[in-house]
Amino acid sequence: MAKGLTKRSEDYSQWYNELVKKADLAEHSAVRGCMVIKPYGFSIWEKMQAALDKMFKDTGHSNAYFPLFVPKSLFEAEEKNAEGFAKECAVVTHYRLKNDPDNKGKLMVDPEAKLEEELVVRPTSEAVIWSTYKNWIQSYRDLPLLINQWANVVRWEMRTRLFLRTAEFLWQEGHTAHATKGEAIAETRQMLEVYADFAEKFMAMPVIKGVKSESERFAGALDTYCIEGLMQDGKALQAGTSHFLGQNFAKAFDVKFAGKDGKEDYVWGTSWGVSTRLIGALIMAHSDDEGLVLPPKLAPIQVVIVPIFKGEEQLNEISTVALNLKEQLQKLDISVKFDNRDTSSPGWKFAEYELKGIPVRIAIGPRDLENGTVEIARRDTKEKQVMAIDSAVDHIQKLMTDIQENIYNKAFGFRKDNTTEVDSYDDFKKVLDTKAGFVMAHWDGTAETEDKIKEETKATIRCIPLDFKEEEGKCIYSGKPSKGRVVFARAY
Repeated sequence: MAKGLTKRSEDYSQWYNELVKKADLAEHSAVRGCMVIKPYGFSIWEKMQAALDKMFKDTGHSNAYFPLFVPKSLFEAEEKNAEGFAKECAVVTHYRLKNDPDNKGKLMVDPEAKLEEELVVRPTSEAVIWSTYKNWIQSYRDLPLLINQWANVVRWEMRTRLFLRTAEFLWQEGHTAHATKGEAIAETRQMLEVYADFAEKFMAMPVIKGVKSESERFAGALDTYCIEGLMQDGKALQAGTSHFLGQNFAKAFDVKFAGKDGKEDYVWGTSWGVSTRLIGALIMAHSDDEGLVLPPKLAPIQVVIVPIFKGEEQLNEISTVALNLKEQLQKLDISVKFDNRDTSSPGWKFAEYELKGIPVRIAIGPRDLENGTVEIARRDTKEKQVMAIDSAVDHIQKLMTDIQENIYNKAFGFRKDNTTEVDSYDDFKKVLDTKAGFVMAHWDGTAETEDKIKEETKATIRCIPLDFKEEEGKCIYSGKPSKGRVVFARAY
């Protein structure tokens, strides 16, 4: 077990925290509840950004940027949204510090520099964006307006965990305006599909697509769609949300447009987002007791070449072969690192790259030069294979696809094995306590029952699946009639 990681089976939470730090992904900052994303962790985020950004642009969206600060009066304009985020808001009240006359060398807030209006540090950007859209939208010709921004947001969380829940985090947030209700709903559903495609095709993480119950909706939305992934400890993680806002924000900010018939109406809105929480999901969905397991599509380094040598002469001979191999792979858009440092042993390097989840490792030693071979090891299965160097490039190109698919199939199998149908409340509680995972159960559709189940078991309705099958039954809690099963789980 590399780097002395705690085993997942012993303490999953401790394993996760250690892995984030030891794999050099992130660390706690001087600001309580905030994190420093280190270069290796940020390079994974960059890969995610690049893939998602292309998907957004392919569906007609453009990027823009809006202010970090939101005047309190704007933030209050949509009441449900303001109420929903009020407890998490950081607020700026002053704009200047000055020397403290009673404490030499220290600074104090200048009481004369009080802002006329307090500024909320954005927990989400609907307020500042919709107040801007009022100036951008006058006519049906201005619609649809399809905008995304990559930004940071602040939600003053008291209990934090690196990537999963921090006071400040990075994300993207899409905000669109439409002429009709149908167009807005179609946009909401389209972006849910984009997120699901990204999760499954890039993150190799199977997800359930669904709609949130009323009590779990985004504050200010009429409907919230989501994707839910299952982590290896049996807990669910909400990996992305897409909200149908109706005309709520348009009415709050008086955003109207003149239709082809000249009549004025409020526009219809959506918002949708994913965050650096996806890195936490990536770690927890696939990694093992030796470290990260990264799908090739999101691995910052897809192949590492480690030379095994004694002396400069051997290294030079191996380097010629290794650099040629590196060049051929790079021409196929496969990212390669050649680690020719003489400050660490090959064994240390093997453990380090296993910890960091590099999908493929190539080892080349003097005997390989004699035989015209290389040793190729894959991170997901830990299988090693010695093969002719002439065959290595084609084999590694195929491995990129094989590893991606294998990681997905393993996660899919885990989810299948850990999805359980129950028909009684006793069985429901038993599964949660002994097996965990997704629990498919009948629910009577009331917030009261949902709240009681959450209070007693800490399990929530993750979603009502989009492929919801109508099935007559009785609610596991109240015994009242139910139209079908919904997805329950304990969650992050």
